[in-house]
Amino acid sequence: MCSAVCGTPIERNEDLMCQRPDNRIDSRSARPCLGRVSVHWLSTHARRFAAREDGSLIVFAVYIFIIILMFGGIGIDLMRYERDRANLQYTMDRAVLAAADLDQTLAPEDVVKDYLDKAGMRDFLTSVTVDEGLSYRTVSATASSDIKTQFMHMTGVDTLTAPAASTAEERIEGVEISLVLDVSGSMNSNSRLTNLKIAAKDFVDQMVDNTKDGDMSISIVPYATQVSTPAVFLDQFNVTDEHSYSNCVNFDGSDFDSTAISPSSELKRTMHFDPWTSRFEGRDNDPPELVPSPVCEAKASRELVVLEKDRDTLKDFISNLSADGNTSIDIGMKWGTALLDPSLQPVIDAMIASGDVSGDFSDRPHDYTDGETLKVLVLMTDGQNTSQYYLPDDYRSDPTNAWWNAEEQVYSVNTGPDTYDRDDDGNTSEDMYYWNELEEWGDHPYGNGTYEGEGEGEVCKKYDKKTGDCKKYKTVKVTTAVEEDGTAVELSMGDLFAYTTALEIADNIFAPTMGQDDARDKWYYGTRYVYVNSSTKNARTKAICDAAKAENIIVFTIGFEAPWSGLQVLKDCASSDSHFFDVDGLEIADAFASIASSIRKLRLTQ
Repeated sequence: MCSAVCGTPIERNEDLMCQRPDNRIDSRSARPCLGRVSVHWLSTHARRFAAREDGSLIVFAVYIFIIILMFGGIGIDLMRYERDRANLQYTMDRAVLAAADLDQTLAPEDVVKDYLDKAGMRDFLTSVTVDEGLSYRTVSATASSDIKTQFMHMTGVDTLTAPAASTAEERIEGVEISLVLDVSGSMNSNSRLTNLKIAAKDFVDQMVDNTKDGDMSISIVPYATQVSTPAVFLDQFNVTDEHSYSNCVNFDGSDFDSTAISPSSELKRTMHFDPWTSRFEGRDNDPPELVPSPVCEAKASRELVVLEKDRDTLKDFISNLSADGNTSIDIGMKWGTALLDPSLQPVIDAMIASGDVSGDFSDRPHDYTDGETLKVLVLMTDGQNTSQYYLPDDYRSDPTNAWWNAEEQVYSVNTGPDTYDRDDDGNTSEDMYYWNELEEWGDHPYGNGTYEGEGEGEVCKKYDKKTGDCKKYKTVKVTTAVEEDGTAVELSMGDLFAYTTALEIADNIFAPTMGQDDARDKWYYGTRYVYVNSSTKNARTKAICDAAKAENIIVFTIGFEAPWSGLQVLKDCASSDSHFFDVDGLEIADAFASIASSIRKLRLTQ
């Protein structure tokens, strides 16, 4: 029964609401009346609630929710842990890398501390270890960070420890370097050669200062129209012997598909000749002089340097570089890669035996599969490939039919059988020679025989009848055989072109017997305009650059105030865009310094 709070006692209905006699809910509260509920009613409903089964699902759901919350929270804690650990490890890696840099002037431990301090992690650092010596520095560091958990503490784990350990090493060992340097005539402009010398010498200093003696070898390949080599070097190859005035090699197109140069395969020696000077005759000078601007120069300052380690030797050579001639990037690259190719090991061994290469390099160039050796080629040019002149095969070993008497300075030219019996001796089958300077004919080169000359002799005018002795002489003119002065030597093609330019050969040696037009056709035009053009040389450059990169040679290229077409060749040749430099003026020093830093192998070892 409801109490009288709602007015007159009323009966309980099924909705447990107190109603007025008129069956309406108390309008004053708009809710069921609050009255005293009978004990009977409460006990009845309690028994009903206990007997119902649908309430047990709520308890199970609560347990499931707690489990999901716990595991999800563990995942969140672990994600926070990994984030902080990775950040700490990343900072540690950067710190030890900077500390291990051989260019770093600060104490390695201070560098590591400074990096972590700026990242707000200085308190996490636990140790720094430094091991350094000539050509290497190793820096190791450890750190540890405690991360408070937000959810895992419900399982009894209040913190997670994030460790970090990193080791960085910069070390130079087993480095083979080829410096391929443009010394063509254009390097004389705008102080380019001067700036190159400063930059290249600084590069040598940086490399020598940061390597252990014997670990690094540097070869220098100065190139212009050709690449000149030392005789002791080229003598180790199977080179043709048309002359011995200079030591360059003509390569065929297929030679640029490989970095190797076989010591046993025949190489075609470059003829010693001058395609640019119009008129020059050096054979009659005292002493005789070779042509002034040969395609292959026989100067020690122009010859490549083979596997050198001595700082002063390298820097003195760079100081003595001179600039002249055309530009043959392809030939420079060919020799530069060859000096890194293991096919040259027999050549280097022979030069070690002769004392021309240090014994430290007995196993160089190392095999490409040697994981301890870094092979680097640095190519520099201020220009682009230009024409490379050469003499055709007909002007290499064929007879010249020209003879030279050095003492008397007389050329003799063999014109063939004496069809016209020019010497009036009745013999038309013998060879006839024209003595140019004497403007006479003979059946031999002047200096290698005699000629009939007029002289004075005495004949007896009156004899002694008793004794038969001549009592009186008279002087008369007589014809005698005169011994020619000097000795004529037959000139080979190599001898002929080494001292005399093509136009001079045509006009002054052969024109007197051939006529000027025919002489020029054969001896001037036939040699003057034979060349390998720039487009062919660009293709050859690309081929040898590709071959070098295929052998994992690291190729750096420097365009030093070079034209657009030259820059494109260099960019394509480099190992990547980051290995290519386009510089002006003193910027070339920055390029070489950057390359020197890159060569020093900076790597994470842990």
